[in-house]
Amino acid sequence: MTEPATEGAPLGASPPPAALPTPPPPAPGRDGAADDVRGTVRDALGVGIAVGLSGFAFGVTAVSGGLSVPQACVLSLLVFTGASQFALVSALAAGGNPFTAAAGAFFLGVRNCFYGLRLSTLLALPRRVRPLAAHWVIDETSVVALAQPGRRLARVGFAVTGLSLYLCWNLTTLFGALGAGSIGDPEAWGLDVAGPAVFLALLAPMLRGTVERATAALAVLIAVGCLPLLPAGVPVLAAALAAPLVLCGAALRRGGRAAPAAREADR
Repeated sequence: MTEPATEGAPLGASPPPAALPTPPPPAPGRDGAADDVRGTVRDALGVGIAVGLSGFAFGVTAVSGGLSVPQACVLSLLVFTGASQFALVSALAAGGNPFTAAAGAFFLGVRNCFYGLRLSTLLALPRRVRPLAAHWVIDETSVVALAQPGRRLARVGFAVTGLSLYLCWNLTTLFGALGAGSIGDPEAWGLDVAGPAVFLALLAPMLRGTVERATAALAVLIAVGCLPLLPAGVPVLAAALAAPLVLCGAALRRGGRAAPAAREADR
């Protein structure tokens, strides 16, 4: 018995071949996919290891400035914020008052509190691990975490950067402190500028707007102007006045521009 002809086809014609099934479209990329995780880990390790190597310069600078090897290592273990550590040992090496040096280091570290406010909502870590994670809230971990497109990748970036940097920073601090005697004067090797150089490299990408650039420029002028007049460590505190001064100036400028517009609107 012959099969019925296909509708619209001449008699005796063979039926058209069955259409091949269309493959399903590729699944959209998900946050935390394997490739994304590998890329985040690679970037985080690069930042952690590269910045962590500057701990060697801190160890040399700290011991050359009068600290003992255990004191230098304890600073890296408990403080773990390079800019503040370099500011503290530099002020002490210059003969500054310990309380003034500690105050300058403290004010430099206050910026980590603002990082923490942003990261607390992004990472949404469990309460039991937040005290430990807070110790890793620094420039590098914040930059890597905030650059990720989703929460899972942000957590990966934060954890890998924090762990690799913490281990590398403390190991190189130990090596630098132990080898300070054989290296000699860190200024002869340029190690005294390693900390400020790293800090400037992290700060430069953040100076995107006019207000940020004006604040940085004014802070430099205040600090440089105060160096020959004030004890070591105090110029850093004085430079903090740049932020409210620039913000007040920007507010007055906006108010001055708004007044003529308001008068025109009332006419």
